[in-house]
Amino acid sequence: MTAGESLLKLHFAEAFRQVTRRTDMPEIHIAFYPFAGLNHTIRYRRQSIYVRLSDIMRDAPSQVHRALAFILVGKLFNKRIGPEYQNLYRQYTYHPDVQRASDLAKQQRGRKFVSSSAGRQFNLDQLFARLNRRYFNSELPAVTLTWSARKSKRILGHHDYVHDTIVISRSLDNPDVPELLVEFVLYHEMLHMKHNPKVVNGRRIYHSAAFRSDERRFDQYEEAQAALEKLTSRK
Repeated sequence: MTAGESLLKLHFAEAFRQVTRRTDMPEIHIAFYPFAGLNHTIRYRRQSIYVRLSDIMRDAPSQVHRALAFILVGKLFNKRIGPEYQNLYRQYTYHPDVQRASDLAKQQRGRKFVSSSAGRQFNLDQLFARLNRRYFNSELPAVTLTWSARKSKRILGHHDYVHDTIVISRSLDNPDVPELLVEFVLYHEMLHMKHNPKVVNGRRIYHSAAFRSDERRFDQYEEAQAALEKLTSRK
């Protein structure tokens, strides 16, 4: 075991004692794992704690490892921890070099489900081209457009900038759903291509004031919002 690994175990042991206030110390097993991004897992089984950390964090400073230990142990035992741990972790992971490493891991290790842009009711390629002409002067680059694998009503759209993909919920590919609503959801995700997220006070902001201003440029914004509210209120 290296000195760094020993110190990492000490961080988790300290977090366990402070978070749980318990004196019985479990065995702690820690491994770095090639996750597709900055993912981490922690489990408690048979008086032992098993931790898998993204290998992107291998060379993180000791104080960041300590913060992550408190975050994960707090999550494991459903305990609140001080905001300083989250702030320190975010500050490190939002660094451009770490973000690039995370994006590269997602590209190389992650898999993206892609079905087709042509649905039973709506064709996303056609809608994208129409919206691109109308609102973006046809300047947005081509991306992969696909309907989701599941009919989610909680997440209606998602822009994955790593894989250059926009996914629209298959629940919208329905004759009972107005085309206006499908266009609005797709337009929202296209705006994410135009407005990159910003980090403000250690938090990533996806819907800036400029984003919301552009969103209201949608021709039938009020009607689209009403249709969206009607859809999401259905049980």
